[in-house]
Amino acid sequence: MLFTLPSDAILYDALIARDPAYDGRAFVGVRSTGVFCRLTCPARKPKAENCSFHDSPTACIDAGFRPCKRCHPMHALVPDDPAVQDLLTRLDTAPTRRWSEADVKALGHDPSTIRRTFKRHFGTTFLDLARARRLQAGFTTLADGGRVIDAQLEAGFDSPSAFRKAFAAMIGLPPGGFQKSALLKADWFQTVLGPMIGVADNTHLHLLEFADRKALPAELKRLVTSTKSGVAIGSTPPLEQVKQELQSYFDGQNATFTTPLALHGTPFTKDVWRALQTIPAGHTRSYAALAETIQRPTATRAVARANGANQIAILIPCHRVIGTDGALTGYGGGVWRKRKLIDLERQYL
Repeated sequence: MLFTLPSDAILYDALIARDPAYDGRAFVGVRSTGVFCRLTCPARKPKAENCSFHDSPTACIDAGFRPCKRCHPMHALVPDDPAVQDLLTRLDTAPTRRWSEADVKALGHDPSTIRRTFKRHFGTTFLDLARARRLQAGFTTLADGGRVIDAQLEAGFDSPSAFRKAFAAMIGLPPGGFQKSALLKADWFQTVLGPMIGVADNTHLHLLEFADRKALPAELKRLVTSTKSGVAIGSTPPLEQVKQELQSYFDGQNATFTTPLALHGTPFTKDVWRALQTIPAGHTRSYAALAETIQRPTATRAVARANGANQIAILIPCHRVIGTDGALTGYGGGVWRKRKLIDLERQYL
């Protein structure tokens, strides 16, 4: 079962009281400053409406916040590891530095050990963490209406081409590929299973994926092609609705989603996706059973392909499909997430 943070009201009270019980387990992002802190931070406390609470430093970074220089929240998880502390301190000092394994080795650290340690504590490697710190600065600049060159410099890239390449690899479009007047808007937000990217127009959600899914860039390009529309950075009513519904879902309150969906696929794949939506939370189906549901009992492999082509995670619950032998099989967001989602949904039985 996933660990769920208490309500924002409880966490805000803990922040005001500097409650040590939440140190290392809960972190606060302050929208007015763009900084995230431990709840025990000695800094002046923000207003409640400016706070968002997260369960890890990585979640705060993915949500666009940078670490506080007073309470050093990145250090909270690994107090006894001097190598990790050293690298985190250096990252705090120079967040836009371009790191490599050679840099890590030059400091006397074993790159393989550092990679495993960061993965264990933060769910990501040090190099990926450093890269995310740089790119999030660029994403925030663009979201605030800044120029691409400003975003590039804010992210610490000397080369425009290198910035475009890194940004496109993460998001799926180069920074100049976003159009301010586009009908489709893309938003990046945090969940308990990691950051997600949603794309919607003013009436329907078109795409919802975990930000680290390798197929995301290709999916976004296909969406742009099929809709013949550009994409802007921003939000729309469906994006705000799905964020609220996902929060309720992860909090164990409601597994019903009513956000309107726009499905982009063949008639067959749409039939499969609609059939997926009939599987109740807490239940699973095999690919063969799903094929029976759409009255195509010999199309098990095609059903599996359509399942993998789903571009709206969780709301179209492809994670509820397992192998005939009960094996979890593949999942675009990672088998570990599939296991977490199935475990989470047991409370809805």
